[in-house]
Amino acid sequence: MSIIKESYDEILKSDAMPVAMGGDHSITLPILRAFAKRHGPVALIHVDAHADVNDEMFGEKETQGTVFRRAYEEGLIRPEKTYQVGIRGTGYAATDFSEAVGWGFQQWPAEELWGRSLAQLSGEIRRDIGDVHTYVTYDIDSLDPAYAPGTGTPEIGGLTTPQALELIRGLRGLNIVGCDLVEVSPPYDPSGNTALTAANLLYELLCVLPGVTYR
Repeated sequence: MSIIKESYDEILKSDAMPVAMGGDHSITLPILRAFAKRHGPVALIHVDAHADVNDEMFGEKETQGTVFRRAYEEGLIRPEKTYQVGIRGTGYAATDFSEAVGWGFQQWPAEELWGRSLAQLSGEIRRDIGDVHTYVTYDIDSLDPAYAPGTGTPEIGGLTTPQALELIRGLRGLNIVGCDLVEVSPPYDPSGNTALTAANLLYELLCVLPGVTYR
């Protein structure tokens, strides 16, 4: 994590808009530390099957399941401008999702999005964030495993790939300063479809970065 943070500190000296490929979701914490150092607390769009707000996992405080609690505690993100989309599935306690709402996070569980276009949701998020510096973190397990089985913690009932495209494309116009796509594990999907889907979603994220015109 120290190596990632130090690398991002150097990258951000040039005002670049870095895109990270994970790897598990723990990589996002040092990235957010670097962005907060550069820009102050950022707005966060977090697309995931899991809220990742546990206090610890397996006795550790900095893991893929504790990222956004640490980010909240350290003041790296603006809780009133933090949006969690697609969360669902099992957890360690009933507070896994609800506690973060108490901090100010806004959540859209996957079951509330079934059969819906996400274009309107993107528009609402874009309107609420305004011109605040924004970071986008996209966990591939936000998608239903029918579309992306190559991940370590698949959860049924997730987003579809058309919904993923609608959500990302609707973010155009935000002041996005960086993004990542995480939790792709190719050995779990010998077909290669998950990696292909992830590559396409990364391309879509690149297309909505400020100043990019190649769609």
